[in-house]
Amino acid sequence: MSAPAMRRRVLVLCTGNSCRSQMAEGWINALLGGRWEASSAGTHPAAAVHPLAVRAMAEAGVDVSGGVPEPVERYLDERWDLVVTVCDSAKEACPSFPRPAERVHLAFLDPATAEGTDEEKMAVFRRVRDEIRARLLPLLAARG
Repeated sequence: MSAPAMRRRVLVLCTGNSCRSQMAEGWINALLGGRWEASSAGTHPAAAVHPLAVRAMAEAGVDVSGGVPEPVERYLDERWDLVVTVCDSAKEACPSFPRPAERVHLAFLDPATAEGTDEEKMAVFRRVRDEIRARLLPLLAARG
């Protein structure tokens, strides 16, 4: 009997690590967890995961309430198969990783900048949540 294949590791980066990267990490671990292990970080991490990101993911059946925004520096010395930046500023500020890792950039609107009523803001969080699932998960599924 052969040993089980190692899961590939992906690090998702954005600026605050409070919305997009947390939602991406949640999707990957929930739906591709057998093949991928995801973590997320920020170039300038926020104090907490955005409550509307937690709510949007909960509506989709994924719990990200335990997420904690972390600085990208915490992960520099780890082995990554893939580093995904989900905002332009994180792409520009992404540090060099000592070990080789493929890099992919998929920009998503920052839902934290949404204005209006809570329901209008929630609509933006839902749209970004769904775009992350639709664009990022097939990319990872194709890689392993």
